[in-house]
Amino acid sequence: QVQLVESGGGLVQAGGSLRLSCAASGRTFSSYVMGWFRQAPGKEREFVASIVWSGGSTGYADSVKGRFTISRDNAKNTMYLQMNSLKPEDTAVYYCAVRSLFTLTYDYWGQGTQVTVSS
Repeated sequence: QVQLVESGGGLVQAGGSLRLSCAASGRTFSSYVMGWFRQAPGKEREFVASIVWSGGSTGYADSVKGRFTISRDNAKNTMYLQMNSLKPEDTAVYYCAVRSLFTLTYDYWGQGTQVTVSS
């Protein structure tokens, strides 16, 4: 059973930084893609960033390019999202998720962590 546990959310002022973590367990993730998504109140969940576990190729939403960096630590089975230059519009619940390299659907999701950016 795959388990994903996010941590690192909190309250930060605009312009500040936070680092989110997603600890993964339950299988070997070498043929998987891990991603970060977020959902703001009253809005649909949106893609933020993704990383191929083996090889490390990354992708970002245009809204976070140049400010957020996704990374992973294979030894710790943990994925990170370094968020810099945060804006109030980054306020959301952030979720990590995982999918197979061979599908487009994220099958497993964490419980989410709240990020609030004050102006």
